[in-house]
Amino acid sequence: MRLLPVLFVALALPLAACGSSSSTNMDTGATVTGTNGNRLTLGVNSYLWHAALDTLSFMPLASADPFGGVIITDWYVAPNAPDERLKVTVYIMDRALRADGLKVAVFRQTRSGASWADAAPNADTSHRLEDSILTRARTLRLASMDPG
Repeated sequence: MRLLPVLFVALALPLAACGSSSSTNMDTGATVTGTNGNRLTLGVNSYLWHAALDTLSFMPLASADPFGGVIITDWYVAPNAPDERLKVTVYIMDRALRADGLKVAVFRQTRSGASWADAAPNADTSHRLEDSILTRARTLRLASMDPG
């Protein structure tokens, strides 16, 4: 009778090692290949990072920190609205590809004569940018999984 518990433990231990944890088995896309074959691990989700850069590629960049996960654009003036300019800050706060791991802040100014004055951005603008970044990140992730 004592042999049965020992046999159970002996058989269960190898199976326990087969389990996976979402924190250690998570696909972050965080390892990228740099120049000369060097490998670099980003501090944030690589898909979100690249998707944010792609989405904001029409705006000039002021700062981009791939380890802290912060992208700051410079002021952008749209050709069809010369008296308005926007600036965007993207915060990637997680290594997982999750909607709550991304925050976008939009700043807007309007021109009055020769000076710029702060103005409230459209409340929907940051949400639209977040959705665009998340959609692009999912596309990048699916493309990286494509075997062909």
